[in-house]
Amino acid sequence: MTVRRELVGGVEHRPIVIVDYSANWPTRFAREQRRIRAALAATAVRVDHVGSTAVAGLAAKSIVDVQVSVPGVDAEQHYAGPLVAAGYVLRVRELGHRMFRTPDLAVHVHVCTAGSGWERRHLLFRDWLRRNATDRAAYETLKRSLAARDWPDMNAYADAKSALITEITHRAQEWAHTTGWMPDAH
Repeated sequence: MTVRRELVGGVEHRPIVIVDYSANWPTRFAREQRRIRAALAATAVRVDHVGSTAVAGLAAKSIVDVQVSVPGVDAEQHYAGPLVAAGYVLRVRELGHRMFRTPDLAVHVHVCTAGSGWERRHLLFRDWLRRNATDRAAYETLKRSLAARDWPDMNAYADAKSALITEITHRAQEWAHTTGWMPDAH
């Protein structure tokens, strides 16, 4: 039997708190980007700011999401040790994705394979929300509504957003096809 998502350390009950956009989030990302590049060197093909904190004006959990693209996410021996040595802790292991975080839970580092669908979807979603006010507002409204509920863990909250994320992603993909959007060079 294949495990869909392994939560290293098990389920954690945490409140979901959505706050207004902070101009400090890009600064926090830049600090983590330097830390990750120092730890991984050339193993990090890309290091991008993703998630809601990467979209100016969008309310979010005050957790900076960093996406690190590596040659192969399954080859953990090339990046897990250096990330742990840099102070990150492995939290999630799933097909095509690993997630590390800081001990203070303020930064999530998502590791994926360079050129993968995972990488492209997250960059496209971010770029679409940066330019589409209607979807950005709908996403914020849903997040604020869901945050008012009690969730067994943050993954359940994230799963509850998936239907809207899928809808938005379809519109973003149509836009990407029409405009020729590609992830920016890194």
